[in-house]
Amino acid sequence: MQTFDCIIIGAGAAGLMCAATAGQRGRSVAVLDHANKVGKKILMSGGGRCNFTNYDIGPDNYLSANPHFCKSALSRYTQWDFISLVSEHQLAYHEKTQGQLFCDNKAKDILNILLAECDKGSVSIQTGCDIHAITPIEDGPLRYQLATSMGSFSCQSLVVATGGLSIPTMGASGFGYDIAKQFGLKIKARDAALVPFTFKGETLTLCQSLAGVSLPVNITCNDQSFHDSLLFTHKGLSGPAALQISNYWHSGETLAIDFLPGASITQHIEQWRQQGQKASPLNLLSQLLPKRFIQQWVEYQGLNGLMQKELAQWRREDIARLSQALQHWQTIPNGTEGYRTAEVTRGGIDTDGVSSKTFEAKTAPGLYFIGEVLDVTGWLGGFNFQWAWASGYCCGQQL
Repeated sequence: MQTFDCIIIGAGAAGLMCAATAGQRGRSVAVLDHANKVGKKILMSGGGRCNFTNYDIGPDNYLSANPHFCKSALSRYTQWDFISLVSEHQLAYHEKTQGQLFCDNKAKDILNILLAECDKGSVSIQTGCDIHAITPIEDGPLRYQLATSMGSFSCQSLVVATGGLSIPTMGASGFGYDIAKQFGLKIKARDAALVPFTFKGETLTLCQSLAGVSLPVNITCNDQSFHDSLLFTHKGLSGPAALQISNYWHSGETLAIDFLPGASITQHIEQWRQQGQKASPLNLLSQLLPKRFIQQWVEYQGLNGLMQKELAQWRREDIARLSQALQHWQTIPNGTEGYRTAEVTRGGIDTDGVSSKTFEAKTAPGLYFIGEVLDVTGWLGGFNFQWAWASGYCCGQQL
């Protein structure tokens, strides 16, 4: 039997942050992970450069059935605290867009910082460790016993940092939810989030014909809007705009897309008319949007006949039709690409059963849940990593 003050299940961002924090407080800490190496999702994130936080972070950047739950941790361990940590380790980083911070070099630099911090706290990390059973201990200071493929472990504090269901090829599983259920916690409905959309029929054919085309849009669903880049793919719609809005979309709901955000096609047409433009409407529209997009879009919307007419001949309803097609397009995705490519899992362990200050389960003393396994989902852009750092640190301070 190996005995530790704290055992953390999961060697991802939240788990390693929690381990380092508790270890440096003098606690004996073991991290157990079933994968063959630590931090797999860290290594593949941000195109291999890890978007590790964001300059502008607040509770409004997160979704949860309880929108207040994340406030405590985010205020006690901020983006500036993590930026200070990476600066201590002389990590070179840059702002890519909209406050998003990336490593100059590679994502492994972030993982190395976490491992170095764990070393400072003499943290023991075991990979390839499958957990078969978790049993509460009735009497004494120790509270939990774990039966694993590497023998038995016992601890006073047990932290579940197993992540969600996204990217199963990286080792994701529902194990953390199973533990929560075992100890009486409720689970909110879960879905793939920060994930591309898929389509079928004519819209899929359109997306395939435009695969590789990227353009800025304003995309809206359920009263939430994002202004970012949209990418057409062979399966549907991707890019930052699609991923962001996927957090707010549910099956069967409509997306509204404006392909000329901040502009008015009606005003452009009036201006062209006043200028006496003789160019074809198709060529004029190609000044505003990629020509390949306009050509395919006109055909998809059945506007070929309109494009043959001179602007001077356009009626008010013609302009309204084009405006609707370009700036108020509504479409219902067939679905998403699912957990296979999703960056995060929306939903998870009901936060009503967990302390927002300590992350301890209200039904099981000494049992803690942190990171993505909880019903807290951040936007694209470093917000989910910041939740991992904040929840991991604040929990580690309590162990």
